[in-house]
Amino acid sequence: MRGIRLVLAAVGVAFASMEATAQTWPGRPIRAIVPFSAGSGTDVISRVVLDQLSTVLGQPIVVENRGGAGATIGAAMVAKAEPDGHTVLTPSSALTSAPALHANLPYDTARDFAAVVPFGSSPHVLVVSPSRGFKTIHDLVAAARAKPGSFNFASAGVGTATHLSAERFRLSAGFDATHIPFKGGPEAVTEVMAGRVDFFVAPPAIVLPHVREGTLLALAANGPRRSSALPDVPTMLEAGFANSDYVTWFGILVPAKTPRGIVNKLHRETQKALRELKVREKLEALGVEPMTMTPDEFDARVKSEIAMNAALVRTIGLRAN
Repeated sequence: MRGIRLVLAAVGVAFASMEATAQTWPGRPIRAIVPFSAGSGTDVISRVVLDQLSTVLGQPIVVENRGGAGATIGAAMVAKAEPDGHTVLTPSSALTSAPALHANLPYDTARDFAAVVPFGSSPHVLVVSPSRGFKTIHDLVAAARAKPGSFNFASAGVGTATHLSAERFRLSAGFDATHIPFKGGPEAVTEVMAGRVDFFVAPPAIVLPHVREGTLLALAANGPRRSSALPDVPTMLEAGFANSDYVTWFGILVPAKTPRGIVNKLHRETQKALRELKVREKLEALGVEPMTMTPDEFDARVKSEIAMNAALVRTIGLRAN
């Protein structure tokens, strides 16, 4: 009995210590690493939430864009950061494809991060330049099949969600196309608008303004249902392309050894920020759907997607580097 009491006492002390740490956090400005370029979908969505979260926490949140290498540069910075809750990562689900693509990552995606809270999820939308003359997704597929290997598509980097979502569609539609990776989404948008790249399967956040202006044409979205931001645009599944859906999430992760009390507090405070009407309206306008998960559920989602993306990478024959 004495041994049991000692164990329970130790657990109680540890819990009290965690709670005390959480009570005093954050004690200084928070550094948020966005592992994509400024103006990318992940960047735009992160800043909407982080701006309100800063108000909720009463501390500045300094956003740093550390794009490149399929989000791994920024992720490595956070994996190695002090696990005190003052450095956070705001990635997209591209984080979960990196283990299959990079043989010598300086971190372990499954073990070196603790998932905190998702901001929401979003389908991607396939966009083309109106000058290409395609009116429907079937027009594009027919043209690509008619001239095998002549088409190309943009992405925000090898292994990113924009890359893998395009590959998933391409496999379903049954045509070949050359992948052209860019450092970020804005660069890809520019090339598609200029007609130098045939199509881009992009986050709505960065293409909606161009679609509304008529400088880009949205042919299909790849979610399980139509996007609230583009209700007139059919899904790829509706168009008959099975297994073409590929929804992307956005959220906050922290170094794995961050005290659980801080993880839980950051989760609660971010949920408060997400419930603010102005945040909800901005995210909805960007095509982001609510995605409510506990930290444990979000962790499980991250780990399951690592396995799913590994299978997709094998199917399309991407080589780790």
